[in-house]
Amino acid sequence: MSLAVPWLLVLGGLVVAALAVATVKASRRRRAALAAAGVATAAGRRAPQLGLWLSLAGIAVLSVAAAGPAASVPVSRAAGTVIVAMDVSNSMSATDVEPTRLDAAKKAATAFVDAQPGSVNVGVVAFQNGGITTHLPSAEHGEAEAAIDRLSVTGGTSLADALLTSLSAITGRTVRLGRDGTVPDIGYWSSATIVLFSDGEDRGDADATEAAASAAEAAGVHVETVGVGTADGGVVTVDGYRLHTALDEDTLKAIAQTTGGTYHPASDAPQLDGVASTIDLRLTTHNEDLPLAGAFTAFAVLLLAAGGVLTVTRTGRLV
Repeated sequence: MSLAVPWLLVLGGLVVAALAVATVKASRRRRAALAAAGVATAAGRRAPQLGLWLSLAGIAVLSVAAAGPAASVPVSRAAGTVIVAMDVSNSMSATDVEPTRLDAAKKAATAFVDAQPGSVNVGVVAFQNGGITTHLPSAEHGEAEAAIDRLSVTGGTSLADALLTSLSAITGRTVRLGRDGTVPDIGYWSSATIVLFSDGEDRGDADATEAAASAAEAAGVHVETVGVGTADGGVVTVDGYRLHTALDEDTLKAIAQTTGGTYHPASDAPQLDGVASTIDLRLTTHNEDLPLAGAFTAFAVLLLAAGGVLTVTRTGRLV
């Protein structure tokens, strides 16, 4: 049990101790005076003393209540994890989707995060030539939305890094492919899903992307892919060169199919709202403080009332 204001308990203890000492001294003086007067103490005289002691006990318990007691109790919670993987490569600056592909992806991703229930922890991964976790999975969805809003375009695209960095965020440890492209054993994480927003243009190793998708599939992690862009594409300027870029749906569909996920065109992003219902939520346990002040106060009132009633019944007065 913990106390929010421990010094109140100390103060209450001192007050109760002082009252107890005063009660004992007063009782002794009363008995001494009665003995000097030759008056025998009646057996029933102990009843009023019992009333006083019950009242003192009530004050002691009330001081505990004032200190703000709380008990740490285990609480179970069904929880899942969603990693929002955002493509921030140069091709995402294309304007074939207004105002840009990245802006459209950020809008769809923010709406998706906002729609998730509190039982889902959301993390954010940004990827281009490499991948970086910009927000670790948590129930603070507002922080995830802020992380998405801060993204800007840079570099090329590596879908393999997107998947591996997302798996690292899920497992809490770095996930890499073997030197020979072998898929690492990272355990089974069926309570996690990756939602990948990209135009599908992969400047990395296609075999590595396939292997990373296989790693996700082996771990029970579904990848929902969202295609951002158009088949006609657009032109972007990179280092003074004008480059044509277009949506590669086939690559995104292949990743989704390998992992048991689904491909979604960005125009159908609202369909992602149902992703949370497909996640196999895991049961987690964490400790929460349970306030006990109310229970202690009720017990203190009961003791004070019992002490008062007993004292009045035996003596006809409250003190």
